[in-house]
Amino acid sequence: MATTELGAALRHWRDRVSPRAVGLSAGGRRRAAGLRREELSQMAGVSADYIIRLEQGRATKPSPQIVEALARALRLTRAERAHLFRLAGLVPPGPGAVPQHITPGVHRMLDRLTNTPVAVFDAAWNQLLANPLYTALMGEWHGNDLNAVRRNFLNPDSRVRHTPESKGALRAAQAADLRRTAGRYPDDARLRSLIAELRRRSAHFGDLWESGAVGEHAAARKTVDHPHVGALTMDCDVLNVAGSDLRIMVYTARPGTEDADRLALLSVTGTQSLTG
Repeated sequence: MATTELGAALRHWRDRVSPRAVGLSAGGRRRAAGLRREELSQMAGVSADYIIRLEQGRATKPSPQIVEALARALRLTRAERAHLFRLAGLVPPGPGAVPQHITPGVHRMLDRLTNTPVAVFDAAWNQLLANPLYTALMGEWHGNDLNAVRRNFLNPDSRVRHTPESKGALRAAQAADLRRTAGRYPDDARLRSLIAELRRRSAHFGDLWESGAVGEHAAARKTVDHPHVGALTMDCDVLNVAGSDLRIMVYTARPGTEDADRLALLSVTGTQSLTG
């Protein structure tokens, strides 16, 4: 099957990634040492069929969102990521765009925190990456709901328990944080579109935006109502990655508590139902 330079590069990078390096079992019969297409599909949120078509040259114009997702899943360097954008006929995101590149060090950090729920967000609160325990704890989100601000204003479904006061405080903090990000990245079209949608669909967000408040979304203590292991009250800390504006959200439970026991149980059961 004929391929393109884009397809050849994707295949090369896929073969380069060790399954063990991304937390996958290397067992079973493998024709190559790298990732299977199905594994890359799961990690990037892109269908395996589309990855096949890209590698075989039958698809040549992936969207910027798909290119970004593939670059993260393949753990490309900044230079490789920019090259992937160019191979796809796209202009690499410039300095005016919200950074979404996850550094190798951040990838390795998540690899090692297997018993701690951890997710990585960009400065606009788009979820870029989450480890399996974070997904098991908070649920799996897709599409536009991967943006935490949009989700908290427009999607009523959440496992985090809130009072009217705590919900209001969270929304105020997120709106202020998003305004700060908008000031840093005024040329980011995706960010402008998010803000316009929130102002159009949420009167509450519109009022908060008009207030002009600027701030940072910080740490909090949260209770998560999990459908299988019950309520877990944990500390939620937000760590900033210097030089990239990434935010790492980490949930931890106090040792020796019932919350810690439930989190340990969740780390064993994962996303599978305890009653299944």
